[in-house]
Amino acid sequence: MTKKMSTHQAEEDRRNDEILIYLNGEIVPKAEAKVSVYDSGFMLGDGVWEGLRLYNGTWAFMDEHLDRLFEAAKAIDLDIGLDREGVENALLETQKANGMTTDAHARLMVTRGVKTRPFQHPSLSQQGPTMTIIMEHSRPNLPRPIKLATVPHIRGLPMSQDPKLNSHSKLNCIIACIAAEKAGADEALMLDVNGFVNTTNACNFFIVRKGEVWTSTGDYCMNGITRQKVIDLCRENGIPVHERNYSLVDTYGADEAFLTGTFGAQTPVGEIDGRQIGSGQMGPMTERIRSLYKNLIEKECA
Repeated sequence: MTKKMSTHQAEEDRRNDEILIYLNGEIVPKAEAKVSVYDSGFMLGDGVWEGLRLYNGTWAFMDEHLDRLFEAAKAIDLDIGLDREGVENALLETQKANGMTTDAHARLMVTRGVKTRPFQHPSLSQQGPTMTIIMEHSRPNLPRPIKLATVPHIRGLPMSQDPKLNSHSKLNCIIACIAAEKAGADEALMLDVNGFVNTTNACNFFIVRKGEVWTSTGDYCMNGITRQKVIDLCRENGIPVHERNYSLVDTYGADEAFLTGTFGAQTPVGEIDGRQIGSGQMGPMTERIRSLYKNLIEKECA
């Protein structure tokens, strides 16, 4: 049996030991990229972030990622400190400084910044935002399909913490992942507030039943950009696709299951709660969607 793995497992790349990181307008060596213990993100998880992927010199779907970043910042009343062009330039400058052309992943993070005192109120963040970009050479390396375990932890209602926010506050998902690992799986399958299958702790979740692709309604999960691209590709290519409520019974009886995310694109799922899904390997529909997505990326990042 292959040892523990995750949906973000990548090949080892020694070049990442020497990467340069963007931090508040400067590009500094990895060892010098440090923030204060008073930073709102470190202290309270008060911030938002985006993950982007570089293919053939182009950041895939950059416009959609920046739309989501600025929308999230507005929702939490966070001034990023740069306009859209400024954020894009920061990303490109970091890419250039690292000499990256393809197979790279960027995590762009903005917090409310350094606090004057170690307490919650946002008015104590008076020094402006902290913005950093961590950019790594990154090629996915998944030796087998992912194993999931359903956990009791759910993605909550929008009035508690809207799951559509890509926020730094990820403890709920981390606890879910820990529970899944304790159950012998790689990552967690999380239900929604009504008990329907929702998402995983890190990615959006799809099943395939009798030639149809199903995913959750999207009401209680991060509406991922890759998730939407898969839905769009299905519609454009005559593949029946449904955003709907469905149960674990539907899931266990699926012909295939896969995850979507910026890092791994489409990741096959071989087992859920000890039950083999389909053949236990990547199925033909997942392969077809992967091929369609690869073509989309080649077009987007030509």
